[in-house]
Amino acid sequence: MDRLDPLLAKTLARRRLLAGGVLGIAAGGAALAQGGRFAQLAMAGGMEQRPLASDFPGKGEMIVLRNRPPLLETPMRVFDESVFTPNERFFVRWHWSDIPLDVDAAAFRLTITGGKRPVSLSLPDLLKLPRISYAAVNQCSGNSRGLFEPRVPGAQWAHGAMGNARWEGVALKTLLDAAGVGPEATAVGFGGLDRPLTEVDPFEKSLAVPHAMDGEVMVAFAMNGEQLPLLNGFPLRLVVPGWYSTYWVKALNHIDLLTVPDKNYWMAKAYQIPDTPGADVPPGTSTFPKTAITAMNPRSWITGIEPGIRLPHRPELPVGGIAMGGDRGVRRVEVSADGGATWRDAALGPDEGRYSFRRFDAVLPIATRGAHTLMSRCTNADGVVQPMKANWNPGGYMRNCVEACRIETV
Repeated sequence: MDRLDPLLAKTLARRRLLAGGVLGIAAGGAALAQGGRFAQLAMAGGMEQRPLASDFPGKGEMIVLRNRPPLLETPMRVFDESVFTPNERFFVRWHWSDIPLDVDAAAFRLTITGGKRPVSLSLPDLLKLPRISYAAVNQCSGNSRGLFEPRVPGAQWAHGAMGNARWEGVALKTLLDAAGVGPEATAVGFGGLDRPLTEVDPFEKSLAVPHAMDGEVMVAFAMNGEQLPLLNGFPLRLVVPGWYSTYWVKALNHIDLLTVPDKNYWMAKAYQIPDTPGADVPPGTSTFPKTAITAMNPRSWITGIEPGIRLPHRPELPVGGIAMGGDRGVRRVEVSADGGATWRDAALGPDEGRYSFRRFDAVLPIATRGAHTLMSRCTNADGVVQPMKANWNPGGYMRNCVEACRIETV
């Protein structure tokens, strides 16, 4: 508590100063795209450029997909530095332009309705409650959408719409116990301070009561030992470990116990995937049974070598990267230098928990000069293996396949 309370005392003044940076970035982004720095990203159809910016509040250099609401992608080289993604390089994704640009920490309240007792908690109230902490990957449902072939509409992320942090906060179960969950409650709904500018549904999500009460779902106030950044959901965000970040509601300010099915657009119609293995349908398919996206898949990426790079030839090439097991831990990572014809085991780094990234490293034989396709393949604790063939669906959700890193040695 001691390291967070002094920060809370200064929150209001600091957050209001940061708000000007968010508002001012719209014009700066346009200028940047004309003459500034760019990232080269391997996407479906080849390499593409995206503008880079470092003047978003609380953020270092990020790949800009959109200014308002901000969509900021983490450069892949950041993931090579640590399994924990620094707060200032953590990806950003908001749905509505009217995001909170300042928060009055003294006046803020988290409310819980629909239970046996109404609950209203200030930030100091929350800091007094028992805490939990764990590492967990936060990954956008559309991460890697720009690699879907044929291309699909939506934010054209490369692989950087994800990040791993050590989250600290209060178990949602603790808060729901305080409110009292009646037998008629079937789900728990969550909403935040962001809001639409037109007459459409606010961005709200829900979880079934057993999931919400599992003791792991968290209302977080800290991220990597620091306050949540403004653009990542200050002052509170929901953390749903192992599930895609569409459920990780930012700037969380109200929780509602529900007794009827959640008909909000963002639950009933959005973020729907094919109800098929791997959320996969033949390209071009538009009609299929649907279900809500939930748990993540095992994935892995080579992070120390940029796709398309030319390197001096040597008989052995060190490779490293990160892997995640989805909603389970990482059991094994294999690597290949010949497009998956042969594989060898990589050495795994420390296990930071079942929901975290895990580092892997290996040395690959490179027999000849020329083109090489490097790959990594993760197996999670349940024995689920990354498939070689990419899935496809019209939403561009839940990409899941072994990713190719093509290089040339000369």
